[in-house]
Amino acid sequence: MTDLRWKLAGDRDGQGVFFEDEELIERHVGRGEYRALEFLHVNARRIVNEVPAASRMPFRYTINAYRGCSHACVYCLHGDTPILMADGRQKPLRSLRLGDAIYGTVRIGTYRRFVQTEVLAMWSTVKPAFRVTCEDGTELIASADHRFLTERGWKHVTGAEQGLGRRPHLTLGNKLMGVGALPLSPEHDADYRQGYLCGMVRGDASVGTYVYPRRRGRGGSTVHRFRLALVDHEALHRTRQFLDASEIRTTEFQFCSASPNRQALQAIRTSTAAGVTSVRRLIEWPETPSEQWRKGFLAGIFDAEGSYSRGVLRIANGDTEIIDRTTQSLDVFGFPLVVEQVRDRPMYYVRLLGGLASALRFFLTVDPAISRKRRIDGHAVKTSVPLGVRSIEPLGLDLPLYDITTGTGDFIANSVVSHNCFARPTHEYLGLNLGEDFERKLVVKVNAVERLRAELASPRWGGEHIAMGTNTDPYQRCEGKYHLTRGIVEVLGEAQNPFSILTKSTLILRDLDVLAAAAGRTEVRANLSIGTLDEAVWKATEPGTPHPRRRVEAVARLNQAGIPCGVLVAPILPGLSDGEDQLAEVVEACVAAGAVSVTAISLHLRPGVREHFLAWLAANRPDLLGHYERRYRRSYLPGKEQDEVAGLVRRLVADARGRWAPALATRPVGARPAAAVRPAPPLAEQMGLGL
Repeated sequence: MTDLRWKLAGDRDGQGVFFEDEELIERHVGRGEYRALEFLHVNARRIVNEVPAASRMPFRYTINAYRGCSHACVYCLHGDTPILMADGRQKPLRSLRLGDAIYGTVRIGTYRRFVQTEVLAMWSTVKPAFRVTCEDGTELIASADHRFLTERGWKHVTGAEQGLGRRPHLTLGNKLMGVGALPLSPEHDADYRQGYLCGMVRGDASVGTYVYPRRRGRGGSTVHRFRLALVDHEALHRTRQFLDASEIRTTEFQFCSASPNRQALQAIRTSTAAGVTSVRRLIEWPETPSEQWRKGFLAGIFDAEGSYSRGVLRIANGDTEIIDRTTQSLDVFGFPLVVEQVRDRPMYYVRLLGGLASALRFFLTVDPAISRKRRIDGHAVKTSVPLGVRSIEPLGLDLPLYDITTGTGDFIANSVVSHNCFARPTHEYLGLNLGEDFERKLVVKVNAVERLRAELASPRWGGEHIAMGTNTDPYQRCEGKYHLTRGIVEVLGEAQNPFSILTKSTLILRDLDVLAAAAGRTEVRANLSIGTLDEAVWKATEPGTPHPRRRVEAVARLNQAGIPCGVLVAPILPGLSDGEDQLAEVVEACVAAGAVSVTAISLHLRPGVREHFLAWLAANRPDLLGHYERRYRRSYLPGKEQDEVAGLVRRLVADARGRWAPALATRPVGARPAAAVRPAPPLAEQMGLGL
């Protein structure tokens, strides 16, 4: 194993080696209540870690007895594998770049659902390659280590039934999860351009020649006009570009400014006789349309008159000839459809059948310009496409293979759900061997207590404050097995070294005795995060955490034991838990429990968390999805809105403190009333709150 070092923001003054020799590392598979976990036992050379100077963290030293370690699926797929991008198009894996927006998935309830995510890292190597072929003809070239999602969970391409190579692996008949083979996007050649212009202009533009008669002594006039006004700039730009390719020059102008009830409209136009005549010629119906023309026409009429919402793709028009041409073109490419007429109106809808798989095939076949109409966010990965594994064969040669890291831990490769090396940055950060497959989660520094005792005894240690819970929760599930946090608290107390603990877990109450003993010798501070007392919101957003009322009780018991404990009202979820009545309820309870401080922290959507949370919204509160996308253009809520929330909580705390001051005055020193509300965006990253 390579050396394990602290790396953050290129800081050159980071820590030295963390682990002892490789021979001292032991792997332990959890059993009983820990059977879903695997523990990597290591001996740390250092346990008190110095935060790099580049960090924004409001502390200098930390202790993390546990470190997360996700599965390392390395060097996965052939570089030509098409990857589904966030704009609904595909791009070869080798052509991806850091920051590219692509599609991944997250599990919401019963189903995995598509969400937009980001390429966070990518790399390549040369490894033996295998070809996986599915019933519908989908082919994937990958390394033996790569994993695909099947109806029975994640499975490696190859593996063994017993011995050292034993692991879940693909077998014939396993069904891969995805939407089936998708076509390549069409080339925008002359036929495609003409078809697109025909669909767009006939669907949404005005083109005509108008003759005005003589009036009051004035001569008559003839006016030529072509005009197209759209909300979506992508379609307007493509139309203008295609007209330019046919030497039809247009000018762009603002057709309509934005208002509270209406979006701004941009438009293009030409008023020359030659230009209007050329437009008319371009949109004539061809006698024998080519496939490229049909693809362009379907893209144009969809951009002009189509929609894709709640899994329904349809194209509307009142012109029966346009409807006939649309259905004929869809028939050519084998799309199942129905035509529906609006009752008592000359309006028709062409509705595509076949669900998500059919819609994606349509988008890739014809390539509409408007990306918002191609979004599949929140749709379940659930189709009837025959994706059973038909063959798995070694190619007998080594090939350049590529892998990426995304915010969701997966991506869509040639239309199937593909695992990525989600832990690659963590593995580099920890210096772990990338050739190993660590399917469990936690690195356990089994010598943490002994190392801490030795480091605090060093004459070089100055007794500075140490923060716990800055990376992973010190009272997470495995603390019940290893008791390292308890030992660390005992040692810090014996050394009279000040420290603080941040947690969501009521397991902290198990250590009341050692925390109280430490608080009698040095400065000790605890903080619990309690975002809401709203039962429905808690069950929907934090079902795996202790009940918030139990956390309030923990705040009271800690303070009553003489351990100053504050509360982070976090994360505050706009539209879900930020109502004044909701915040007043949690503030009142925390002040009554004697919280020494109340810190208001609005939801922070960092990469990875963002994708999961927005997918949850799409499935559970679609009415809020657009609201969040507009407000969270970056990881944090706009500063003004954060200040408004903090100001509201500050007022609520002052009111509650006034009501509870007499009762709190008789409580132990650790149970002082809440005195301050501090907006603290950096703490949101420190906390590891999960949202």
